[in-house]
Formats: sequence, C-alpha cells, structure tokens
Amino acid sequence: MADFSKQPRRKHCQFCKDEVDYVDYKDTQLLRKFVTDRGKIKPRRVTGACMQHQRDIANAVKRARVMALMPYSVPAVSGRGDRRRHRD
Repeated sequence: MADFSKQPRRKHCQFCKDEVDYVDYKDTQLLRKFVTDRGKIKPRRVTGACMQHQRDIANAVKRARVMALMPYSVPAVSGRGDRRRHRD
C-alpha cells in the first residue's frame, strides 16, 4: 500500500535563496524556466517562487513579450493530422 503520510518537499524560492532584488526582463534564459513550452507562465505551485517574486516573474515575462524578446504563444503542432474526414 502507498504511504500517504509523506508530504512532498516544499520548493523554496530560487530568488530569495540567491538574494535577487530585481528580476530582469532582458534575461530570457532565466525567464524561459518559468514559462511552459506553449508560452504560458507557470503557476507558483510549480515554480516554487514566493508570492512577490512570482509577481515579478510575471511582470518580467509580460515586459519581455512586449519588447519582442519572448513570444506570446507558440504555434501548436499536433502529430494527429487533420481530424476532419474528407470524403471523395
């Protein structure tokens, strides 16, 4: 049987640990860690960032998108092909 008494380890804020004061919107390599492959900002429970730094991350990602350093979204590519059936 599974042991449900074990709680998963709490993630700690990477920015608090490194004592970062400012999340730079020009550092796209860092910001890509906090964005999904589809271009959506990951939630706090996934990133482990504290509330203030998650807000700073979101603002930095939005600012980088406006400045065209990061894409707003990535085109979805499906391996399933066309779902509609073509009858000849």
